Amino acid sequence: MPHDFLVVGPEDAKITIVLAHGAGGAMDTTWMENMSSALADKGLRVVRFEFDYMSARRSTGKRSPPPRAELLKQEYEAVIDELGARGTLVIAGKSMGGRVASIIADGLRDAGKISGLLCLGYPFHPIGKPQSLRTAHLEEMKTPTLICQGTRDLFGSREEVAGYKLSDMIEILWLEDGDHDFRPRKAIFGPTIAEHFTTVADHISTWATALRKPAP
Repeated sequence: MPHDFLVVGPEDAKITIVLAHGAGGAMDTTWMENMSSALADKGLRVVRFEFDYMSARRSTGKRSPPPRAELLKQEYEAVIDELGARGTLVIAGKSMGGRVASIIADGLRDAGKISGLLCLGYPFHPIGKPQSLRTAHLEEMKTPTLICQGTRDLFGSREEVAGYKLSDMIEILWLEDGDHDFRPRKAIFGPTIAEHFTTVADHISTWATALRKPAP
């Protein structure tokens, strides 16, 4: 069924970022609003949508768990077709949303539909289960990819990720002392979450500007 979209940023932006939510948060959470606004301030067009299971929560009030990431990929692909966006298109997601995007990235790029992949807090493994890695497809990733990750993310810290085999197409922006939401612990001289959001938006803008639209 058709999806509802939340769109911020210039209508004539050369770069559009399709941003999917995480497993437990809707597309209009404070985190998603703040991230989208930070990117829009850089001249990027950000399009948010909700997977059907999350939309159903609004009508039923029941918090059913999300389907497996592999089952959500067809829905994400349908969203890309619905948008029919022109120019440079980047698929992105917060946590689970980024994982789903990563599963379909190479296929969409081979079809000439996207230019890059953006993951905001990638869930490299379930919390407390570092042996259950979600990295097999990342080893052979061909799509230009940017992962923004807090150094103490419980889904994959800097120390853990340093030991993973990842494609050379993947760049990781580490946010000092950030958790899964990029939030650092309170420190007198340390970075704030607002500063991390600014750092992320700056880096994404520079990275996305250098992407090229693939030939179909």
